[in-house]
Amino acid sequence: MLDLRWTIPVARWSSWPDGATATPDIAFVEPLVRRRLSALSKMALRVAHDCAADHDVVRLVFASRHGELRRTTGMLEDLVANQPVSPTAFSLSVLNAMAGVYSILRRDTSPATAISAGAETLGYALLEAYAQYRADPGTPVLVVYADEPADDRYGPVDDEVPAGALGILLDRGARAQLECAAGPALAADLTPSFATQGEAVRHGLSARAGAMWQGLGRRWHWSLREGGTA
Repeated sequence: MLDLRWTIPVARWSSWPDGATATPDIAFVEPLVRRRLSALSKMALRVAHDCAADHDVVRLVFASRHGELRRTTGMLEDLVANQPVSPTAFSLSVLNAMAGVYSILRRDTSPATAISAGAETLGYALLEAYAQYRADPGTPVLVVYADEPADDRYGPVDDEVPAGALGILLDRGARAQLECAAGPALAADLTPSFATQGEAVRHGLSARAGAMWQGLGRRWHWSLREGGTA
């Protein structure tokens, strides 16, 4: 039995492919800001724009396992080389950097939450979004998940994620619902599952079929169904 079940309305979703080497088109961001953004923030802003460009007000749940780790690594390299750390790099190195940039670009002062929970980051982000939506169904909630693998210098990372991004807009009137569930893990040889939560959720959204990920003693399951709202 799965211990926890919830359903979120999916009004729109967008994905930047895992492992893609192309640079996302973010022409909607002014050039001065665009030049300062990392690959992670560009992916995140691309899917966020795809999902919510026509919404003036939207709450944001931003999720990333590693966040701006590459930028942080660059600052550490500067320190080792006795070079000054860029104030801009420092200000954009925090986990919620993309959330701040997004709210400034949109001039939207709605609440924003940043989540990092290891290999289960996306699952908990969807749970947080559900809780926020249930508390106030009248205001859309945008989930943006973006990640890229840690530098090899950090050593092996269990359940490592590839580079990629996913955006999901929760809004009243959505014609599809994503059913989410979490509970104790099953025996690995009995339950085929996706390598990452991102792969599983994308499969559930695009294939209209159930998709599972399990690890750390838990399993997560997602499936999309048409009709109605949560």
